[in-house]
Amino acid sequence: MKIIKSATINEIDAKEVNVESTFTKGLPSFTIVGLVSSAITESKDRVKSALLTNEYKFPPKKITVNLSPSEIKKSGTHFDLPIALLISLYEEKNIHFKDFHIFGELSLNGEIKDSSYIFPIILSLAKQGLLKNILVCEVSAKKVSKIPNIKIYCVKNLIEAIEFFKSEDKSRFLYKKDELKYEKININGKEFYFLNEYILDFKDIKGQENAKKAALISAAGNHNILFEGSPGCGKTMISKRLPYIMSPMSLDEILDIARLQALDLKEPDFKPLRVFRSPHNTSTKASIIGGTALGEIALANNGILFFDELPHFSQSILEALREPLEDYKLLVSRVNKKVLYNTKFLFVSAMNPCPCGNLLSLKSSCRCNELEVKRYKNRLSEPFLDRIDLYIVMNETNLNDKVTYSSEWMHEQVINAFKMQMLRGQKELNGKLCDEDIFKYCILNEESKEILEKASQNFDLSFRSINKILKVSRTIADLQGKINIEKKDLMEALSYRRR
Repeated sequence: MKIIKSATINEIDAKEVNVESTFTKGLPSFTIVGLVSSAITESKDRVKSALLTNEYKFPPKKITVNLSPSEIKKSGTHFDLPIALLISLYEEKNIHFKDFHIFGELSLNGEIKDSSYIFPIILSLAKQGLLKNILVCEVSAKKVSKIPNIKIYCVKNLIEAIEFFKSEDKSRFLYKKDELKYEKININGKEFYFLNEYILDFKDIKGQENAKKAALISAAGNHNILFEGSPGCGKTMISKRLPYIMSPMSLDEILDIARLQALDLKEPDFKPLRVFRSPHNTSTKASIIGGTALGEIALANNGILFFDELPHFSQSILEALREPLEDYKLLVSRVNKKVLYNTKFLFVSAMNPCPCGNLLSLKSSCRCNELEVKRYKNRLSEPFLDRIDLYIVMNETNLNDKVTYSSEWMHEQVINAFKMQMLRGQKELNGKLCDEDIFKYCILNEESKEILEKASQNFDLSFRSINKILKVSRTIADLQGKINIEKKDLMEALSYRRR
């Protein structure tokens, strides 16, 4: 019995699968077992056609292919190539597949094609340290070539794949790895990539100095932010421009975003640009939290999750956000299994001050009574709002307002602040620091400590709120190139707290 190693996606991570085959005497038949999906069952016809088209005889025996372990559900068309190789080379005794993981979908004429699951599977296996050599088609090879510490061998069709295993010299099939061709900086021996493209630019926004400054702080430290203001004041415009000024990305972050894009059935672009997920307020809880498929929370990892019209989201969704905003992980329990998602995203939200939106307006009168405004704001609970770092009230725009900040300038400030954070030895940006790191990096002098203590007593600040003020202060100091947090930085951070 010969075995070829492959893998399948199990929820969000990959599980290694052994493709086994036996050829026994009996009435000719072809069976695939091992808790397989319909896509794998249909593989029989693709494999038969590919072999017969290329003048390979289909063995007149009882063929049984088993995908082990059998208790794991398996899906994907990438099992075509391993199955076809086992059948075409079943009589070859000197051929071994031991050191290779093989992936590829077969066309009816034997051409090997890419599938959406191949990249996330290989990336997951590489992170688990389970593979060294892989055999894929050229399209797949181009995608996985960004993954470090693996050897990639590339074949175009089934005939080349057979020739590959019969050949002693396999070096001619070796795929030359592609490097990311983007701007990058090297910090402590680690490379971080960024993109100098500003499709949506902050220079399109006139006025709103306070909101743009807060957006800069949010991007530099990965601080959750809430914009409140009248309709048309620029809340959504500012939010949509945030991805272009976010901090540089490591290769691991770029690959992880590409993996989520592939699982979301989108073509990975491998750009060092943070994802921007913006679900509508009518979205179901399953689509945001995750059910049978990935939710918006998981897909926003290492990027931005934007909730426009925040109070209109259902209360169950908003309360479910409390755990991922605090622990940066989300555990979804299902029948007989639990799935853990990483949720290290920047949460950006926007809301009107009242149901009609004119409570803060100087030009239009508000149509809401006091009870309606109170009921509208009470949709957001205190524990949920306590997880917001920056709270910004925006004024209406004026024709005389001027352009002050451009995305290019803001991005440069963010990169400088990012360098300071990484050179200090931080593994996370300021907004995602744990309690131990806050004590280590967010140090106040005696005067600033007294101010924070008074603020804590006067405004009844929670321990979480105090930590958030410290983290925001650290980012404000970083943006100004300061080694220590000063009184001015703390006072500015206190001005961004929710009143």
